[in-house]
Amino acid sequence: MRIDPKNAERYDDPTCYMAMVAIAKEERKRFKPLVYICSPYAGDIETNTENARKYCRFAYRSHAIPVAPHLLYPQFLNDADPDEREDGLFMGLVLLGKCRELWVFGENISSGMQAEITKAKSRNMPVRYFTNDLKEERV
Repeated sequence: MRIDPKNAERYDDPTCYMAMVAIAKEERKRFKPLVYICSPYAGDIETNTENARKYCRFAYRSHAIPVAPHLLYPQFLNDADPDEREDGLFMGLVLLGKCRELWVFGENISSGMQAEITKAKSRNMPVRYFTNDLKEERV
């Protein structure tokens, strides 16, 4: 949004302009983007769930709003049932479309994670990669 230094009558109005600039700056400080947390779930579910919580906390501390479907959907979907797993993956991709970025955590990319990465790239969404130790990798 561009802030015009002139008032409605087209005269310079520096006091109003500076106030509007300050308000816009405060709004930018408060803005927190939705970021999709992409990390393994299947396999060692207990460890992977704990790691996903850690990754969400990291996103929160990085001034983002984490979205982690693999922490939500297993609460009511059975990952061992192929139909429910497919539904969960589909619902995750729908949520991915609401996010600004995809954050990938860990060295091992599962098939579900790869589907999320592929979808994000097809949408020209920024994809960021992090190690298990929360260090960003340049890819």
